[in-house]
Amino acid sequence: MTLSFGEIIALILFCVGFYGLLARRNIIRTIISLGIIQVAIILFFLAINFESTMIPPIGVSDPSMVADPLPQALMITAIVIGVSVTAVALTMFISLYHRYGSTNWMKVKKKRRDES
Repeated sequence: MTLSFGEIIALILFCVGFYGLLARRNIIRTIISLGIIQVAIILFFLAINFESTMIPPIGVSDPSMVADPLPQALMITAIVIGVSVTAVALTMFISLYHRYGSTNWMKVKKKRRDES
């Protein structure tokens, strides 16, 4: 099994994002790491079925050379959902920061425990 260039880049990006989730306690960096993982997954799904000879499915009589538009449409949907999730996460972060005054997960958890 050989991996294409896009698949390799997607796997590297996924590992970078996963490392960012595990190694960092900063909330902003966690949100950015989730965004990197999302981009890696989208790139991987688009790179799986990529062939350089494929053409767009508009006005073509030979259907054997046409790129499948379904994965592309699904990835556009995934991008919109990912942007929405990132916006909600940043909004929740702003609320959390105003309430507890920290961007560190552990400090917020400790302040929350002390509060109750």
